[in-house]
Amino acid sequence: MMNYHDRIKNAIQIRLKEYQEVALDIHDHPEVSNDEFYSSDRLMKVLMKEDFSVEAEVAGHRTGFIGRYVSKKSGPILVFLAEYDALPGIGHACGHNLFGVYSILAATALKEVIDEVGGEIRVYGTPGEEGGENGSAKGSFVREGLFNDVDVALCAHPAHKYGRTTTSLANDPVDIKFYGKASHAAGAPEQGINALEALIQVFNSINALRLHLPKDVNIHGIITAGGVAANVVPDFAAGRFYLRATNRQMLNEVYQKVENIVKGAALATGASYEFGLFQNSVDDTIVTPVFDDVFLRHMKDLNIATSEIDLEATTSLGSSDVGNVSQVIPTIQPTISISDEYIAGHSEEFKIAAKSEKGLASISIAAELLARTALDLLLNEALLESIKHAHHVSLTTGN
Repeated sequence: MMNYHDRIKNAIQIRLKEYQEVALDIHDHPEVSNDEFYSSDRLMKVLMKEDFSVEAEVAGHRTGFIGRYVSKKSGPILVFLAEYDALPGIGHACGHNLFGVYSILAATALKEVIDEVGGEIRVYGTPGEEGGENGSAKGSFVREGLFNDVDVALCAHPAHKYGRTTTSLANDPVDIKFYGKASHAAGAPEQGINALEALIQVFNSINALRLHLPKDVNIHGIITAGGVAANVVPDFAAGRFYLRATNRQMLNEVYQKVENIVKGAALATGASYEFGLFQNSVDDTIVTPVFDDVFLRHMKDLNIATSEIDLEATTSLGSSDVGNVSQVIPTIQPTISISDEYIAGHSEEFKIAAKSEKGLASISIAAELLARTALDLLLNEALLESIKHAHHVSLTTGN
């Protein structure tokens, strides 16, 4: 085992400078969902250089990809999930320039030993984790059956501290559009149908609905179109909302309640409407603690300071399409420290940390932790089966 670990570490150190340059390059070229052409191309070229077979434009996503390395011996199939999209406006303020590199370096390092231990390594390049045009691609990968033959999925996310995989909320991103009739707002208002008024009623009714929803439900939205001139009755208005809840069952109920609100606003104003998802829905994350335990044991082996590790089981109030994967196979997404001081996600401080000295140093740590964890599952069939069983229990009981 130590020989395998030494070879993994050596493979990482040999490549580290190159992969750090890739992370910085992606940071300098931020791209949003379904437009990550530069970033995905950079990562695919790295995989091809490492003798992975690469398939582009996967699962209906023009910037999605799959990298595969099949060993000479049969064994489990492991997937490393790669993200590389940025946030609109602010750029890589969630550290996905690091995220994708973590996974690809882990896969490359594990490849050094997999011909001896057996199995298959895949890297799934999944666009648009932050949402947007054709966003949350992991939902598409699940829907297309790309995890049907996979045993487990692994990834790690940059953060302030090291920590376990957290639960996250299910999320339905919806667009609401109302179509009315234009008319002079002063001279002939009775001839118009006010689409903006319908949308305002939706906001007011959602605010009233909050009083009668569970505490774990979160609804927030914006107006994306609301008219062009104050003296013209708006004949078109649109809003975009995120509907979030602890689990899919509750979120389906919330979705129906909000759609009823939209129908009521249309009926009250005479407008017609469109309501529905503008991208993939996102499921809540099913946590498999025994899987995280394997990852955490390797933190101890690498002498990561206890002060840098947050061992509390936490719940994120955000959402991630890693949740969609966790609904079908055991999945981990622990966190990797990239800052000595607290940094909030989606902030300028996080963006700076994602290209900082500590951020770049985290690439070797994350890759080694992921590769070691994956190696344990390849070598220990009983451990892999126990993780699968624990995941099944969590999935069926909600615990």
